[in-house]
Amino acid sequence: MAKVVIIFEMTKEKCTKLFLFSGKTVNFALCMDDKRYLLSLIHEGEHQQQDFKYRVSDACKLAKSVSAFANTDGGRLLIGVRDDGHPSGVRSEEEIYMMHQAAYKYCRPEASIKFDTYHVDGRTIVIATVPPAVKRPVCAINEDGRQRAYIRIADENIVASPVHIALWRESQKAQGTMMTYTEPVRKLLDVMESRHTLNQIVKLARLPRHQVITLLARLIRFGVVRCAYEEQQFFFCQT
Repeated sequence: MAKVVIIFEMTKEKCTKLFLFSGKTVNFALCMDDKRYLLSLIHEGEHQQQDFKYRVSDACKLAKSVSAFANTDGGRLLIGVRDDGHPSGVRSEEEIYMMHQAAYKYCRPEASIKFDTYHVDGRTIVIATVPPAVKRPVCAINEDGRQRAYIRIADENIVASPVHIALWRESQKAQGTMMTYTEPVRKLLDVMESRHTLNQIVKLARLPRHQVITLLARLIRFGVVRCAYEEQQFFFCQT
């Protein structure tokens, strides 16, 4: 009996469904390996480098996950898997097309992404793998048309703070960054003996917001200050 394998070929311009026919006997062990591999991933649950998507109904929402993975440590989306880990399968070709759109239409700059299709127990699961971006930030275009950068923290996609944006820009400068112990730096370090949010630091240090953002980014880059996400807020303090 001929084996039919459906492969979705993704390019920036289109999403093409290819059919490969083979008269060879299906390698049952290989199929079991695929199933075992998928189940091992599902068993990990959602974490910083893995997210489950039961259904892709909105390319904009999917772009947030792509942005978050690209701006952090990379990761993979298991499309066709419920939040509880149950493999439900991809339901239509439209979902495949929206995955393509999320990376190439709703991310700026376009995000790198690789799609692998698996067939297990009559269901199609797609793994979308996103590598860490070389040039950051990768922004997702939201429903309102605005661009926002996201980062991945645990199993959540969080809007990046202005300090993250400044840090990425600082790290991509062609020339190295020098930092001297100025009066504004002293004020910031005095304030950050205990943890504070960005707005609190601006108020306590009595410095312009844009200056605080730039200095915080440089201090983080030099390992003097650290950033932590707690209670749905970003806090900054000395290391």
